[in-house]
Amino acid sequence: MAIQIEVNNNKIKAKKGETILSALQRNGMSVPTLCWIKDLFPTGACRMCVVEVEGAKNLITACSYPVYDGMKIKTHSNRVIKSRKIIIELLLSNHPDDCLYCARNKSCELQSLAEELNIRERKNSGNKNNYHLDLSSVSLIRDTAKCILCGRCVRVCEEIEGVSAIDFISRGNKTIVGTAYEEGLNISSCVNCGQCIMVCPTGALYEKPHYEEIQLNLNNPNKTVIVQYAPAISVSLAEEFGMKTGTNVIGLMNSALRKIGFDIVFDTSFSADLTIMEESAELIQRIGDGGKLPMITSCCPAWIKYAEQFQTDFLENLSTCKSPQQMMGAMIKSFYAETENLKPEDIFSVSIMPCTAKKFEQQRDEMTQKGIADVDAVLTTRELAKLIRLFNIDMDNLEPELADSPLGTRSSAGKLFGTSGGVMEAALRTSYTKITGKEMKKFKIPEVRGHAGRKEAHLKIGAINLGVAVVSGLKEAETLLQEIREGRDDIHFIEVMACPGGCIAGGGQPINSKPKAIKTRMKSLYKIDETESIKVSHRNPSIIEIYQQYLGKPLSAKSHKLLHTTYIKRDNILL
Repeated sequence: MAIQIEVNNNKIKAKKGETILSALQRNGMSVPTLCWIKDLFPTGACRMCVVEVEGAKNLITACSYPVYDGMKIKTHSNRVIKSRKIIIELLLSNHPDDCLYCARNKSCELQSLAEELNIRERKNSGNKNNYHLDLSSVSLIRDTAKCILCGRCVRVCEEIEGVSAIDFISRGNKTIVGTAYEEGLNISSCVNCGQCIMVCPTGALYEKPHYEEIQLNLNNPNKTVIVQYAPAISVSLAEEFGMKTGTNVIGLMNSALRKIGFDIVFDTSFSADLTIMEESAELIQRIGDGGKLPMITSCCPAWIKYAEQFQTDFLENLSTCKSPQQMMGAMIKSFYAETENLKPEDIFSVSIMPCTAKKFEQQRDEMTQKGIADVDAVLTTRELAKLIRLFNIDMDNLEPELADSPLGTRSSAGKLFGTSGGVMEAALRTSYTKITGKEMKKFKIPEVRGHAGRKEAHLKIGAINLGVAVVSGLKEAETLLQEIREGRDDIHFIEVMACPGGCIAGGGQPINSKPKAIKTRMKSLYKIDETESIKVSHRNPSIIEIYQQYLGKPLSAKSHKLLHTTYIKRDNILL
């Protein structure tokens, strides 16, 4: 039911029962927030979104107060601005004075609000907190001194990811956000997804950098430095350089990586195609041989660690396929090394991922061959942008270039891996052909597309009635798995991504991304799929060639050795 309210002397329409903040945002207006997270129940804890409502004695929190017909609101009255200014001044009273060195300099919400409110001096001085950096995790760094207790990280970890690795500890002015028993993140239940980084308004959480080892190896004449990049990177990186959201900068990125000094540039979408060849064969084998179903995808390392910690009764359901990052790493240090007469130990393999959990995956013992890691270092999208700036590369004046072969050719199905439902859609396209001997008439599978946290479909493939589900956000995965425990048996194949929306919204993507930006990245990947000619992994000529020359066939002994892995039950969740 539509009602009318007045905001800053302007009449606007609102929906009965919605919050003031919701009504403002829908009408192109807004107020600052620090604790609010879209789609989660509002707490009104930070008080930054307060507005003045005619007839109300106190200021009202816009994120939690419902509108009513005829409501008159002032979003930036003197009283409101003074209140917000006091809040920021108090938050700054004991905040570290190290903006120049902070990972979030120029992308810090606290810094932006201080500038917006014209705070130019410290009016209140509090005792500085003497907290130590938590460097224990292989993926994330925690700087408690910069935490403003907004609670966003706590909520996203518990309510979206279902992990609860962090929470509020102690009381009063001793309160901090930390792990159980105030131990390091490495022995917490953290799955390294990085969603806490994405919602943190300050530099209290950020990824552990791999710059130093990458730069050392780029300057080592005895090393061949090879880089790969994930499907989602090319439609996300543009935002870091002020380009239109969703712009596909793949050609410019290839050029920039070569100018930085990388010897070889590969597209991880190739190994996404390789993953589909192995994964579809595994699914068909399980269905035919009465194997463990439902089979669950294994591309997301945050999901894998979550399963090893919390869903151990489903470990046999996990596909044994390595992720595309690790498949590419294995192929670089086996097939490519042999082709180019290189020793694996003389290759330094770098991956660029939208995901902080890939830093954890890269160092797992299972991801090595004879003691040599498949992948040596991982950069996030944000870190790649910093590296490009470090080398003073002008993205606006680069000539587009192609990725290197033979591990650079891809199908558009491989590119879909960047979005929730993309792995499922790519796998179904190839599974259909393997089962029926025919290509799908329509490659697009609308039921598994979109940003919804959970999507399901039931498809007829030959004589098989296949039930599939796609979930993003580990809380959604937990709900579905519980249904299966309770007897649900119509789902045979599940795709799980830890980050809502998939890798396009990964923990290593550009900070302060709006929901609209994430949806635009998704549309860009779908557009690539619509416009390119090779839409299925099994038609990728490089994939066909590599099986003929090197791997033999999917699930062969060589494929299992290089491209498949095992999982462990994490009773002790160290690392």
